[in-house]
Amino acid sequence: MKHVKVLGTGCRNCETTAKLIAEAACARGETIEQGKITDMAAILGYGVMSMPGVVIVGKVVHAGGVPDR
Repeated sequence: MKHVKVLGTGCRNCETTAKLIAEAACARGETIEQGKITDMAAILGYGVMSMPGVVIVGKVVHAGGVPDR
């Protein structure tokens, strides 16, 4: 199981990103544990300055804007 986190303040783009991640995982038949981080200090701790950010298994894989599938 992969641990996926969406970093952001809870804006529409953050919600859209979380939904896309869940849909993509389901389409691939993967089980993920999805979480959200909204605390700015924690987000900055990942080095993310543009949101939303996506962290998969502890590694930042996307920052700024809604990612493509």
